[in-house]
Amino acid sequence: MAAATYLDGLNAEQRRAVEHGVGDGGTIGGPLLVIAGAGSGKTNTLAHRVAHLIVAGADPRRILLMTFSRRAAAEMGSRVERIARKVLGENAAIMREALGWAGTFHGIGARLLREYAERIGVDPAFTIHDREDSADLMNLVRHECGLSKTEGRFPAKGTCLSIYSRCVNAEMEIEKVLGQHYPWCAGWAAELKTLFAAYVEAKQAQHVLDYDDLLLYWSGMMEDAAISGEIGSRFDHVLVDEYQDTNRLQSSILLALKPDGRGLTVVGDDAQSIYSFRAATVRNILEFPQAFSPRADVVTLDRNYRSTQPVLSAANGVIGLARERFTKNLWTDRISSRKPQLVAVRDEADQARYIVEEVLANREQGSLLKHQAVLFRTSSHSGPLEIELTRRNIPFVKFGGLKFLDAAHVKDTLALLRFVENPRDRVAGFRILHLLPGVGPATAQRMLGHMAESADPLAALCRLPAPPRAGADWRAFVQTIENLRYAEWPADLERARLWYEPHLERIHEDAETRRADLVQLEQIASGYLSREKFLTELTLDPPDATSDQAGVPLRDEDYLILSTIHSAKGQEWKSVFVLNVVDGCMPSDLGAGTSAELEEERRLLYVAMTRARDDLHLVVPQRFFTHGQAQAGDRHVYASRTRFIPESLVPLFERTTWPRFATDAARAAAQGPKIDVGARMRGMWR
Repeated sequence: MAAATYLDGLNAEQRRAVEHGVGDGGTIGGPLLVIAGAGSGKTNTLAHRVAHLIVAGADPRRILLMTFSRRAAAEMGSRVERIARKVLGENAAIMREALGWAGTFHGIGARLLREYAERIGVDPAFTIHDREDSADLMNLVRHECGLSKTEGRFPAKGTCLSIYSRCVNAEMEIEKVLGQHYPWCAGWAAELKTLFAAYVEAKQAQHVLDYDDLLLYWSGMMEDAAISGEIGSRFDHVLVDEYQDTNRLQSSILLALKPDGRGLTVVGDDAQSIYSFRAATVRNILEFPQAFSPRADVVTLDRNYRSTQPVLSAANGVIGLARERFTKNLWTDRISSRKPQLVAVRDEADQARYIVEEVLANREQGSLLKHQAVLFRTSSHSGPLEIELTRRNIPFVKFGGLKFLDAAHVKDTLALLRFVENPRDRVAGFRILHLLPGVGPATAQRMLGHMAESADPLAALCRLPAPPRAGADWRAFVQTIENLRYAEWPADLERARLWYEPHLERIHEDAETRRADLVQLEQIASGYLSREKFLTELTLDPPDATSDQAGVPLRDEDYLILSTIHSAKGQEWKSVFVLNVVDGCMPSDLGAGTSAELEEERRLLYVAMTRARDDLHLVVPQRFFTHGQAQAGDRHVYASRTRFIPESLVPLFERTTWPRFATDAARAAAQGPKIDVGARMRGMWR
């Protein structure tokens, strides 16, 4: 171990985190919390720790590594192999294959549930609903319970699912969830309990689990002493990335896996906890050290390898005003004289023009468009900028809008595969049957009810008489179902596409564009070993946009990045522009209700600022144009700089206005007297 030269590239704190509790023979140390500041080499440190454990003698088959995306887990595995290769040589490739327990919380949960399914009363062939399918099933149950025709306005399906999800993930009673997050639904607590009980029964009858069930059932397994002991004893080391983004349920699972903390390492940054809308809580990371006796060791990584010092000084200033945090001040060797820009503009139109001018100027100086990003609190904030970019013929890609798998034609194709995989899945079946001409909602429900009574639902479906107006479409559908039932993967996805294409042309005007997405879906599918694997992993870790899998959907090789701050987390760019850094947008009006919400809004601004490597521009429009206000109609609303940058922090920025003339009066005076061209034109004919 003294000759561990593969660790020489780490700084002192990174090395301390990597070597914590590691000795010859695979020693298992106590709990460790690594507070990894933005740009501090978190992923590199975690990969080195995994590799170091293995080199020291730990069995890679007994290491559980949990990240927040499947792709992150794959990248981590590649890094571990590269690091270990310096010591183990070609044996490192074998070691990587043995590192089989790497994935997301939900992915690991799904794998364990299939393994223990029969012992906990779950059908091992269960399928997994995504959020939209779960909402559809919730709506179906809502209707069956008679809650869609109440005298008062009962919560919509999406709201019901959100309430259910928060109760599960936050481990909170429904009354408390309603009081804190959905006060307008507080009067429906009893009805919601009835609905949720019926929803659970429907899922169990159809052999489906929703996204939340993967954690809920895992947590339930861990309450059984025998199963908990079995699972916990399988892993000597448990490492968790992005711990600040976990919810209470995930924390409960983790503590049940390693009650004494031995072999447990969590990595994260409380200053980047920004997902409370998913029930994540910053309390998990803040309270982690005292969850054990003796307390967990804490190592802080505060050397930043991304940004210049002026950018970091400004970001430190913003987060330094947080009410509760682990103390750290990011620092770097990257010295620069250029402070972040705090730019005042007249309105959103000027904001868009300013960004376009700066982006193009950067491009002329050699900075590619895709090395620049525009970030915003909410997806709708980028509207005026998108119009200006389109007008100026500047290509861009936006993240944080419609996801690839949310597109109707993609969901239709996946529903057909899910229906063949699990014919008791009524949501998938209803969606597919409803595509057929002549099959309405009542007919589809009747068919699904008939199938549910049979031991072989697909055979029962194929024996049904054709609906009167379905004709040849019904025969083609039945033939496809029979073919898909026994087809080999991934050829069955092509069969599904060929069946769906005539319906695609009938339903959608832009069928050719959508067909390209389905071809791309086939290419994605070729990377999975089976249909079950494909459906499970794509549901658990969907691509954020078509560009995640297919390359950016543009003819241009260069393009500007537009992104919500939430979608930008973990990314970095040479130049970053942040829109609407004003109260009402940052913090959002909806995010300033409680002190906890306000603190998360502060962390959002911090995350946005720390995405910048060299140039940071915070843009402050002086007014907004609001549409359709009930009392005041369309009008201009004046805004003020975000409260997260008080006057005491302003010296950390360079204050500018754009354009040079800050007021309308100054602009008019600089332009000189107005010339009435119209009068001249009229005078030509007199």
